[in-house]
Amino acid sequence: MLRLLSIAFLGSLMAGAALTPAQSVAQTPQASTHPARPTPPTRDPHTPGYVAAKELPDGTNAPADADGNFIIGPTHNPAPEMSVQAGVPQGTVSEFVMQSADSKIYPGIAREAGTFGTPDPTDPPKLVVTTSHPAAYTRRVAVYVPKQYVPGTAAPFIVGADGPDHALFTALDNLIAEHKVPVMIAISISNGSGDAQGSERGLEYDTMSGRYAEFVEKEVLPLVETKFHVELTHDPDGRATMGGSSGGSCALIMAWYHPELYHRVLTYSGTYVNQQWPSDAKTPHGAWEFHEHLIPDSPAKPLRIWMEVGDRDLFNPNAMRDNMHDWVVANEDMAKVLAAKGYHYQFVFARNAGHTDRAVKQQTLPEALEYLWQGYPIAGATSRNKSGNKIDK
Repeated sequence: MLRLLSIAFLGSLMAGAALTPAQSVAQTPQASTHPARPTPPTRDPHTPGYVAAKELPDGTNAPADADGNFIIGPTHNPAPEMSVQAGVPQGTVSEFVMQSADSKIYPGIAREAGTFGTPDPTDPPKLVVTTSHPAAYTRRVAVYVPKQYVPGTAAPFIVGADGPDHALFTALDNLIAEHKVPVMIAISISNGSGDAQGSERGLEYDTMSGRYAEFVEKEVLPLVETKFHVELTHDPDGRATMGGSSGGSCALIMAWYHPELYHRVLTYSGTYVNQQWPSDAKTPHGAWEFHEHLIPDSPAKPLRIWMEVGDRDLFNPNAMRDNMHDWVVANEDMAKVLAAKGYHYQFVFARNAGHTDRAVKQQTLPEALEYLWQGYPIAGATSRNKSGNKIDK
């Protein structure tokens, strides 16, 4: 049985945002079943209109200290840092559970199973969802604390979406031991369930606002510090976000709306497409607005961004027919606007790769993390002076 999502409930979720009359009227149509996704075509990184990118030898990664656009693949072998190495100090990984009843920011919603939504007849890029309703959820939070962490010191950290991400923890063990990244804590947070419009995950990750970053800041980080007796830095240069798909767009959303909290962003197959729900007149095309308007029309922010897309990444025209659901085009356009505004960014186009491709992550995550933390002090690392001689940092 369909259940209506009230305007008052939406208002409480969206911090006071109200439905427009058009949205209220549009709540009457029946929600459709989710249309089947077509098989994504394989895209050529040298397609006219895509960014100019350097083709790398098969099996190699981009240099960790280089900005710009790179093409990797088609072979994707795991980096050595993605396996447990003998003699490398192992951090501790602990978990705790958060209940929706305890959250003042995300009390919980869900979309009925087997339903999706219909385009608004007066505004086709807007999806009408009638089957979303209040629902409880439980989320897990995994916390990685490296062996080298000194209690009582303020540590840099990375916040990851769709956790727990044990591949990240393994990579950090090895990279920290190699002095390629700082001694950092990782906080890997699971989503509140579901996907896309009308779901808790969609509300958290696809909403163009500072709300999710505020949830992490107010409701997650204090628990991490209390439960595990760690101190997390307040320096935004020592704070990073990461994620894949909508978790990737969420990572950028966190830093974009709160650059005073985060300066470093890592994304795989970022959902920089039109997937926000409920619609917001300030950003009517959701995360597509990043490359359409927000980045081009705003002063550059102090962000460093690593991003990846696969040649077989998602292409989903869906029922909306809005031309804003091509993940490859979205990420290519992101690279264009970031370059035009002078951002420090690295964009990797992966051949022989699908959406949030596991093999690509196994190959690239160590290099991505090393690139992400360029410019941040790393104890025990070496660099070169102007004469080319190695010096300790």
